Amino acid sequence: MTHELKIQPKYFNDVLMGTKTFEIRKNDRNYKVGDMLILKEWVPGTRVYTGKELARKVTYITDYQQKPGYVVMAIE
Repeated sequence: MTHELKIQPKYFNDVLMGTKTFEIRKNDRNYKVGDMLILKEWVPGTRVYTGKELARKVTYITDYQQKPGYVVMAIE
């Protein structure tokens, strides 16, 4: 399954550079290992997309120590 998600510029750049290799998200989409995340850079202050996108594959999921209903996804 492919999920299109908003991501703020500070986090987008970290994913782009490879220093951020995870996403913490509310699991309202029933994420699974093998899913693709299309991360679309979004500026909250102006409420617009920048046009920049990244695709990342989910390689691991856990809800350990997360708020109820949230998961941590390892991405590559």
